Amino acid sequence: MPRNESAIYARAWTPSGGVFDIAGKEARAAELETLTLSETFWNDQEKAQAVLKERSPLVETITQWKTYQRGLDDVALFLEMAEAGDTEAEGECETQLTQLEKEVSQTELERMLSGEHDAGNAIVSLHPGAGGLEAQDWAEMLFRMYLRWAERKGYKAEIVDYQPGDGGGLKSVTFTVEGLYAYGYLHAEAGIHRLVRISPFDANARRHTSFASLFVYPEVEDDVEIEIRTEDLRVDTYRSSGAGGQHVNKTDSAVRFTHLPTGIVVACQNERSQHKNRAMAMKILRARLYELEMEKKKEKMDDLHKTKKENAWGSQIRSYVLHPYRLVKDHRTGVEVGNTDAVLDGSIDSFIEAYLLQSIAA
Repeated sequence: MPRNESAIYARAWTPSGGVFDIAGKEARAAELETLTLSETFWNDQEKAQAVLKERSPLVETITQWKTYQRGLDDVALFLEMAEAGDTEAEGECETQLTQLEKEVSQTELERMLSGEHDAGNAIVSLHPGAGGLEAQDWAEMLFRMYLRWAERKGYKAEIVDYQPGDGGGLKSVTFTVEGLYAYGYLHAEAGIHRLVRISPFDANARRHTSFASLFVYPEVEDDVEIEIRTEDLRVDTYRSSGAGGQHVNKTDSAVRFTHLPTGIVVACQNERSQHKNRAMAMKILRARLYELEMEKKKEKMDDLHKTKKENAWGSQIRSYVLHPYRLVKDHRTGVEVGNTDAVLDGSIDSFIEAYLLQSIAA
């Protein structure tokens, strides 16, 4: 058996315990399946949803394991053909083995995302630093980068609140990213991002440095107890500031909540009705208050509010240099990528994975 194939077996094949614990997961999935077949299963909607939510990742893991098992069977067959002198089979064996190892490595990384909310959805807020139009344009570029990343991952991204910049770019944007491990991955991106380029807005073609900050919060389930008193909220309604056409509302449907004790401000204008915007704004406020409380307990408030540092030199997590050379460098892990166009088009997994692996090792 080739060394790579042995490694995959060693890392993935854990029939009882370890990375997959297939026997245990199959047993639990079968128990939950039995519950779903009960005639009274849907009598308690909340309980039924909880059962389905628990069962879904179990079934996904079992399916993944069976896929890997079939892949290894194929590799073994090609290996047998290669040993019999089939040169084409030898090449196919190497190709399939490389792909399989990549998939198992990805699954390993996801299994390491074991935080309470890592597997859930994310709420992302993006703001330009000082610098007017230049910084606003950079924030817009980052926004597109994360939308493209979400698309590549098969995640659903939805804008909650978008404030266009004066003359271009954006002043702020809040959006949700829905998908398995969305928060687990995106929380690695929280911090300040720095851009160096020849400004397209400078008639003298001078080099400019711009900054933008990213906050990432977990979407908190409704059953998590977060106390929000009515007297602690200031509620403002206003007309949605869409780009035009069908998205411009004739009524004050947009909602802004200000949580007076903490100063946290959240807004939502994406939905057509004020009722739906209120519900989404409340969800975002709950997420931010929950994260704030968790960080207080861990005494790591600086980690949550990274952008309390000066949104400028010396505090960035990553630099995107487009002139005089082209390079994207993560200052936390040292990972560098020369293909800046690909990065700005959403190819940021190498940065995320390096940060997560470094965090786990620490």
